[in-house]
Amino acid sequence: MANAASGMAVHDDCKLKFMELKTKRTHRFIVYKIEEKQKQVTVEKLGEPSETYDDFTASLPADECRYAVYDYDFMTEENVPKSRIFFVAWSPDTARVRNKMIYASSKDRFKRELDGIQIELQATDPSEMGLDVFKSRAN
Repeated sequence: MANAASGMAVHDDCKLKFMELKTKRTHRFIVYKIEEKQKQVTVEKLGEPSETYDDFTASLPADECRYAVYDYDFMTEENVPKSRIFFVAWSPDTARVRNKMIYASSKDRFKRELDGIQIELQATDPSEMGLDVFKSRAN
């Protein structure tokens, strides 16, 4: 199943691991990478449920684009525990132009494969996806 616009296929593991995160909560986050030679999106890293937001941000490279999904837990004002699934399009300013273009052209198609994403963030530097951003977007 290649994306006509960019020619990127989505590895079955991408959807499988996302379903595990969504339904079984076996992962805190998933980092996805486009393998240019294979022309497909693959799972690069899975975050254990015990891992933190800092572990998540540390797994995103400083100078390469990635897609990521983060299961954000929070308390509502009524003290009710909730969670939101965030899709993060990580495209740092320092990434190569070609890298940014490939990720940008494949994003919508890839995101549609992951059924259950609630909030999307696009970030070019860490401040655009700080915990405060997650908090404000989650409510």
